[in-house]
Formats: sequence, structure tokens, C-alpha cells
Amino acid sequence: MRRTESPSTPSRLAHSLLHWSLLTYRQRTTVPNRKSTTKALRAPQGNAPPDEATSTSRDLARHLGNVIRDLRGKDHLTISDLAAQAGISRGMLSKIETGQAATSLDTLSRIAQSLGVSLSHLFRNYDVPAGGAQLVKNGAGMEVVRRGTRRGHTYHLLAYDRGPKRTFEPFLIAMDDASEVFPSFEHPGTEFIYMLKGKLEYRHGQQTYTLEPGDALTFRGDVPHGPERLLDLPIFFLSIILYGPQEQ
Repeated sequence: MRRTESPSTPSRLAHSLLHWSLLTYRQRTTVPNRKSTTKALRAPQGNAPPDEATSTSRDLARHLGNVIRDLRGKDHLTISDLAAQAGISRGMLSKIETGQAATSLDTLSRIAQSLGVSLSHLFRNYDVPAGGAQLVKNGAGMEVVRRGTRRGHTYHLLAYDRGPKRTFEPFLIAMDDASEVFPSFEHPGTEFIYMLKGKLEYRHGQQTYTLEPGDALTFRGDVPHGPERLLDLPIFFLSIILYGPQEQ
């Protein structure tokens, strides 16, 4: 069964293949543990650093084994079924799945083909950064007060910079009071506005722009700007301020 695959990052795939080749090479060139050679091959004692390449390669072997086992399970194949299709022994496949043995890329390619995936599919989720996205649930954005903010005009900050410097500020802005008078705003950076609901006139410098749902406006923040007239309430729009290196 052929599966739909997302593209892998070429550099990460190449890095994974290098580690796999290193592991299989070391297994082929390991000297038997005989009495006459033990002393010469014994690793230095004390504070010698661990072999990071070997450790990483073993992690990769376990990753590949888990991927192969999961794909085999999804296809409802036994170890014997997959081993026969890939042309390897049942014992070897069992060791590959448990990360106890490394095999050649040719064998991995045949296993992948038997599972209906490409060779790169087996490596694609290896060494992926853990990530750390910031989720703000609906209605949970922190309400902030800006100069001139009055009744009927709210700012909800949708993301919070965790470091000492701010790179951007995304706001969800709501307006529902047509009688409110707005001051002009000035700030560093570039501002981007995207209209979600309602209609208003927005001033930037000496120009005014009519904004409706789906409209976008981008401008320099250091030029006086702000809502001029609220034409259709309620109004919701996104305002994203991007700061340059010197403006953070």
C-alpha cells in the first residue's frame, strides 16, 4: 500500500543517512573480543568523553525500528510476512525493529518498499526539533491598555515574547462604540492590519483608507495613524507590529 508522504528536509535526511552508514560500518569492522586483542582495544578509563556518534547512531537504529514496527502493524503484517517480502530473515527483522542490529541501506530500502513507503519516509521524523509553540486559546488573549483606549475599544495580545527583546506584537482589536474619538498612535516598527469584521476609515499620515473584511493595510508605525471613523459596527481586526533589530 503506497502512502502519501510529506517532504523531508534534505539536510536532515543526509545527516541521518550518514549516522546510519557510520553505525553499519562500525558493526562490520568490529574486532572480535579475543583475549589477545582486549588490552589493545580497551577504551581509556577515567573521564574519557562518550562516543557521541555511536550514541546518536544507536538512537537512530531505535527510531528506525520503531517506525518499521509501527508501519508493519498498520498494514497488519506479521514479522514473518514482512521479512519474506523484504528478503531477509525473521530474526534479522526482529533485531532491526528492536534496535539491536543495523543493516545496510539496501535492506532498509527493500523493507521500505515492502511497506509501501520511500526510504526517506523511515528517516523523516528523526532528529526533528522538539518545538515549543505558544498556544493562546480563543478569548484567552491578555487584554492590554493602550493610550486612548476607552469603553468599547479593546486590545487582546495574542502572543507574548519570552525573551528580553520583542520581535512582534499581534493584537486582536475590537470596537463597538461609534462615538469614541481615537488619538493618533506612533510607535517603532512596521504595522500590518487585517480586517475581520465591520467597516472603518483608517488614517495614516495625511491619507485615509476604507477597510472592510478581507482588506489589509501595511504602514510605518512612526507616522501618526489610527481609526478615523467607525462605519459599520462591531469591528474586529488583527494588528501585527513587527520590530526591527534596532527597535526591540
